[in-house]
Amino acid sequence: KVNPKLVYGSISGFGPTDWAGLPGQDLLAQARSGLMWLTGSRNDPPMPMGLAAADILAGEALAQGILAALVGVGRGADGTHIETSLIEALISFQFEVLTTYLNDGGKLPERAGVNGAHAYIGAPYGVYPTRDGWLALAMVPSLATLADLMGIPALLPYAAVPASARRDRAAIEALIADATPARTTAEWLAVLQPADIWCAEVLDWPALLASDAFQRLQMIPHIAGQGARL
Repeated sequence: KVNPKLVYGSISGFGPTDWAGLPGQDLLAQARSGLMWLTGSRNDPPMPMGLAAADILAGEALAQGILAALVGVGRGADGTHIETSLIEALISFQFEVLTTYLNDGGKLPERAGVNGAHAYIGAPYGVYPTRDGWLALAMVPSLATLADLMGIPALLPYAAVPASARRDRAAIEALIADATPARTTAEWLAVLQPADIWCAEVLDWPALLASDAFQRLQMIPHIAGQGARL
């Protein structure tokens, strides 16, 4: 009443639900959202993400809502109260797979058999061990092309089946996982990337920060006089 143009916001754990009185904490929100069930390989237990995903995503959602409300105020609208929650942020985060699930008559996807990857994208999509690290494989022109490049003739029978009809994801992944340790990650990239195989090395933080790509992004600001970097 004092300031009708005021924009403000709040984040709760679970919004106006039966869970409203329970602790609103990141791990607990991940547990209730379905995200833990979706993450990891088929025989893994429920697996949380390795960062505070609910906290981060809810903060971003709140910031976007506040900015939208401020634009509205600038165009003559009244202020408003922006509300979100940890659980809503994680549900929104899963919009792609949840939409697929709902449009598919409630049929649950299967998690990857030997490597955690997108539940709705078939093999070879996933992460595979190499002689010195890990290789991420995404899109391929064809499974036959991959079989030839990687020297895995056992993949060819699967290549004869349209990707949408393949039901042997675990078998395909196992064949690739058996082959990838024969070379280093760099050696595989040298073979696969020129053939338009979408792939990448898997980096830890030290390797990421040491890369030329990260240096070009200049994402580490130096705070003068504080003796620390953020």
